[in-house]
Amino acid sequence: MIALTIIFWCVKLLLFRTLNFFLTNLTEMGEVHLQIKKQFIDGKWVHAERNESREVINPFNKEVIAKVTESDKTDAKKAILAARNAFDHGEWPTMSATERGNVVRKIAELIKRDMEELAKLETLDTGKTLEESRWDMEDIAGVFAYYADIADKDGGEIIESPIPNSISKVVYEPVGVCAQITPWNYPLLQASWKLAPALVAGNTLVMKPSEITPLTTIKVFELMEEAGVPKGVVNLVLGPGNTVGAELSENADVDLVSFTGGIETGKKIMQAASHTVKKVALELGGKNPNIVFADADFDIAVDQALNAVFFHAGQVCSAGTRLIVEESIHDDFVDALVKRVKNIKLGSGFEEDTEMGPLISKEHLQKVINYVDKGIEEGATVAIGGKQPDAEELKNGFFYMPTVLTNCTTTMSVVQHEGFGPVITVEKFTTEEEAIALANDSIYGLSGGVWTKDLAKAERCVAKMRMGTVWINDFNIYFPHAPWGGYKQSGFGRELGKTGLEEYQEQKHVFVNLKPEPINWFGTKEK
Repeated sequence: MIALTIIFWCVKLLLFRTLNFFLTNLTEMGEVHLQIKKQFIDGKWVHAERNESREVINPFNKEVIAKVTESDKTDAKKAILAARNAFDHGEWPTMSATERGNVVRKIAELIKRDMEELAKLETLDTGKTLEESRWDMEDIAGVFAYYADIADKDGGEIIESPIPNSISKVVYEPVGVCAQITPWNYPLLQASWKLAPALVAGNTLVMKPSEITPLTTIKVFELMEEAGVPKGVVNLVLGPGNTVGAELSENADVDLVSFTGGIETGKKIMQAASHTVKKVALELGGKNPNIVFADADFDIAVDQALNAVFFHAGQVCSAGTRLIVEESIHDDFVDALVKRVKNIKLGSGFEEDTEMGPLISKEHLQKVINYVDKGIEEGATVAIGGKQPDAEELKNGFFYMPTVLTNCTTTMSVVQHEGFGPVITVEKFTTEEEAIALANDSIYGLSGGVWTKDLAKAERCVAKMRMGTVWINDFNIYFPHAPWGGYKQSGFGRELGKTGLEEYQEQKHVFVNLKPEPINWFGTKEK
């Protein structure tokens, strides 16, 4: 009897482990067909008004990993109304900054608790490596924690009034209803940059993630609900930009639009927002120069040039895709790059040895193919890559080989336009002045880098480079304490840092007359 009992429990345990392994691996391989994910409006998870849905595709193997409800303008209007009511009549805007900070800190704790689940969802959604996704989740929790920490640290300022018997002060108030539109490349990271400061400032909001990568944003809205964010304060709509995004941009009940994405969409949002003169914050990408002087640490500069571009298959707005190398080391530098690029392992983000995953979609893959082909037509030379991989195990995914293009000039489209793929263009320079001129020869001004052991030279370059962030002997480093944003057509407004909080605040001057007296200017003389 005892033996039978032992056998029974052994079999039961084996079945449980087998089932768990089966479900886990199905999830990791993107083969689970989930129930339709809903949108979140006025504190409720609801289907879209027209009851339509969209499939979410794993870019590694094109398999359906989820279905989400497909919102339209009607849903966007409902979400905006909920946010409007919550701001005008709810408790969140008038709650103390300390209390709001405590709620946001709880969100950070919940993200940490569910970090592994979020990382796996992000990899399924985007195709990036699981290790990259884990880094992202650490950063995301850090963003919420940072804004929770500073929520009540600045209540305004007292200004010395030039008028006797008076008090003059500046107070900070929430903007109101905020529309937040996020991109597909870093779905939850970019969402956190918008959600955390908006919430601690006392705003209400409607968020629209990219329709092709919504899963982690949905999960974090579940966590915000768990953290106790009041009804109507946070709202989530799931749909395309031409309907949902358009409504968020033009609706008169929206006080601010924050958008991260492509330049052409950003221009449309500006136009739509102008009709109601609402506040706008735009981060529109970049074509970012990475200058390497001959006196740089050669091996580190090579390594960092790869890191600057090939994370997330180059689908990074701040990627250092324009490599500008001093002529005396150019050939050796390119040779070293090519040698390293040959060893880059493409594959599933869930495989430990994978270094680079796929592009996000069939459409984007074709865009990158056309981008490189155009550069070749204009005279660029393919040092390595320049095509899709031949490996059979990669045929079902949206893969493109890591690519290095040489003999590039600023007249070429591959140098001027944002390709958003695993492609490095290499230019030469001979003088410091030429390097700076090349770096600035762009409509973009998001970020850039300078590599040299001469810090005085580096500082001279930085002072003349027209970009929102410039790294010296590093690339693609950010943290929540420092502002992020661009010059020129990379957009305007800032995220992160204290400035990122100020984007979601209005400044109000309050004047108090402690000893009011009549002026007797009007109507004191009898006719």
